[in-house]
Amino acid sequence: MLIEGHVEVHVNPGDGTSLRRALLHAPTGTYGDGQEHSISVIRSGRVVTVQVDETTPVEMKLGPSAESRTINVSSLYVGGIPEGEGTPMLKMRSSFHGCIRNLVFNMELLDFTSATDYEHADLDSCSLSERPKLAVYREDGELPPEPQPLPSPELCATERAPEYIPNAHQFGLAEGSHLVLPFNQLAVRKRLSVQLRIRTFASSGLVFYMAHQNQVDHAALQLHAGRLHFTFDLGKGRTKVSHPALLSDGQWHTVKTEYFKRRGFMTVDGQESPVVTTVGDATTLDVEGKLYLGGLPSEYRARNTGNITHSVPACLGEVTVNSQQLHMDSPMSAFAVTRCYAVAQEGTFFEGSGYAALVREGYRVRSDVNITLEFRTSSENGVLLGISSAKVDAIGLEIVDGKLLFHVNNGAGRITATYEPKTPSRLCDGRWHTLQANKSKHRVVLTVDGNVVRAESPHTQSTSADTNDPIYVGGYPADVKQNCLSSRTSFRGCVRRLTLTKGLQVQSFDFSTAFDLQGVFPHSCPGTES
Repeated sequence: MLIEGHVEVHVNPGDGTSLRRALLHAPTGTYGDGQEHSISVIRSGRVVTVQVDETTPVEMKLGPSAESRTINVSSLYVGGIPEGEGTPMLKMRSSFHGCIRNLVFNMELLDFTSATDYEHADLDSCSLSERPKLAVYREDGELPPEPQPLPSPELCATERAPEYIPNAHQFGLAEGSHLVLPFNQLAVRKRLSVQLRIRTFASSGLVFYMAHQNQVDHAALQLHAGRLHFTFDLGKGRTKVSHPALLSDGQWHTVKTEYFKRRGFMTVDGQESPVVTTVGDATTLDVEGKLYLGGLPSEYRARNTGNITHSVPACLGEVTVNSQQLHMDSPMSAFAVTRCYAVAQEGTFFEGSGYAALVREGYRVRSDVNITLEFRTSSENGVLLGISSAKVDAIGLEIVDGKLLFHVNNGAGRITATYEPKTPSRLCDGRWHTLQANKSKHRVVLTVDGNVVRAESPHTQSTSADTNDPIYVGGYPADVKQNCLSSRTSFRGCVRRLTLTKGLQVQSFDFSTAFDLQGVFPHSCPGTES
């Protein structure tokens, strides 16, 4: 209860002993000051502990018989008590006027919108205005200024469940990502026509491949420097067809590759490439009836395809061979393929349950490192990045209660640069934010959306974070120690353009190359910015 600006807590264990009370006085004189306050009531055996904000906790001791007694709860009322309910011991009958949020009961976050009953309560917003009072005049006869309504607490962006596209699949989630689809090999001997739809932000990768068992006769479509290249060999030499259209724009494109009567050409969104005459005098394409879509199995070694054999980080759908639709839902083989988001952005999606582990052999932070990345989230908490030795040396980036923290420990204690936005929901607004975290010996500089925060250690002789450990992004395993992260909450949202720089050496990280990937979906981020 709030009584004359102070918090009062009553506990009756129901064992016939007297009522226990605790009174907590506000350091500023009143808790009715329009500011946000936190309160916790925790029972452990006979001891009930009450704490408001960061003040000293107050303890109440229940009688000896309450040690193992359960306080049975049949009804939980918040903000007031209905007429005819409650206990006669409770003298307070006035309802609470204000805002309550983040109510946790027995470790469960309660959702007010699922209340069984409510009266005069707005369950999904908070807008305070003072109740009418008697007019109080000042000595000069004037009315005092009207109290202003309290601003609503800033809320994080509302996250919508992603929608998916039927009959389309996302590739490039890991090395060896692929589908193998069966087709009629006899139908393509004299004429080959492969049509598909593609959406990608990437600039390179293998879109499709088919070949004879000896790999002399083959056909392939590759993305290189953002443009498509169709190559095929009828056994007497390789023919290459290139198209000038740039595909790496995240938009859907319809692509058709064709060879017929010793000529090859390609069409992108209705725009034809120049026609190329086939090399040599062969007239038939002898291949197995297997279309390798989106990449190749890791054990398959493609010859005659050049360097681009890695899986294309793209969404592919509506695949036909000589006008026959191939069913992507019944492949001969499949690996590291998932559904396609209806609306997508460049980035990697972290679903909030796992992590990406990079550099298995270990990353050495030492005296200097510069980390850059972009992120978007609708959560107030989440691990962004951690590198930690088994001792104390470590670095860490995390979002805690809407603030962004950059921690460094060179072995002589943790240094932390904290970026606290002007509005608490600034970082969880669902928009992209840029981050740069720079460690230079005993100094750290954190830059978020152009806002610079600095910190430095008084131990100027301690300059090196001696790590030789993996980089964990978005979270870390339960059995891994992280000395520069205070949170275990996995990040939910999207990350892109992660780089770590030491001197002139810039390392850009592709999450599909992670040696351990849990709850992370590289190369596609659902939805648009809020």
